[in-house]
Amino acid sequence: MSLLRRPEPNAEGHYQHISPENAHWRYVGFDAYDLKAGQSVALPASDDELCLVLLAGLADIQAGQQQFKAVGERMQVFEDKAPHAIYVKNGEAVQVNANTDLELAVCRAPGYGNHETRWIKPEHMSREQRGQGTNTRYVCNILPQDEPADSLLVVEVKTPAGHWSSYPPHKHDADNLPHESYLEETYYHRLNPSQGFCFQRVFTDNLELDETMAVEDRCVVLVPRGYHPVAAAHGYDSYYLNVMAGPTRRWIFKNHPAHEWMLRS
Repeated sequence: MSLLRRPEPNAEGHYQHISPENAHWRYVGFDAYDLKAGQSVALPASDDELCLVLLAGLADIQAGQQQFKAVGERMQVFEDKAPHAIYVKNGEAVQVNANTDLELAVCRAPGYGNHETRWIKPEHMSREQRGQGTNTRYVCNILPQDEPADSLLVVEVKTPAGHWSSYPPHKHDADNLPHESYLEETYYHRLNPSQGFCFQRVFTDNLELDETMAVEDRCVVLVPRGYHPVAAAHGYDSYYLNVMAGPTRRWIFKNHPAHEWMLRS
């Protein structure tokens, strides 16, 4: 099974659909929509909790009995702004009505009803720079482990052209707390300019899994296990949205031992 999922748009603007069934794993689901102003999308109630990330554009959203008006601010993902997001507890149906052209990500994982539906605004998201030199990238923690949710972890990362990200290579595929956690992960990629590409490698210690992909705009890479670094090509800035979930909602990773030396230099 290829780990690279290319966009396949339909008339309703739905162009990415990752589920536990088609990814052959247990926890993470991901959908992406490109809606025109005036279009809407209805999401039926399910056993999953959701994190709706308004990647670009504005929308009115109803989740269960709550209404959220004019959600959103930035108009494209490469603006120097954090996104708006709506956390939706499991068992609640959702209606999204696009006020402008809208790029919408729907992140899914098992929900247990422990946390209420809420609007996550940019001022409640931490932002940080990681790395140095050509390993510098910029992180926005949309739904990190210290914010309420049952399963989901959601983060976005912007990597300047010519830089590396998710690097040195790290993994989180062993349920071995407190040393490492098991988390499935999706990478939803955007490129600026959009005709560009980046590279992502997914590989295990024994190289039983070793896949290197040229990733284009609006593609998704599945990370069921293994290390998963990203390289942004010269001339093209990289953006990706990560969705993670597993049996325990903790992000504890292990660096590749052959490459960890650079963190000590």
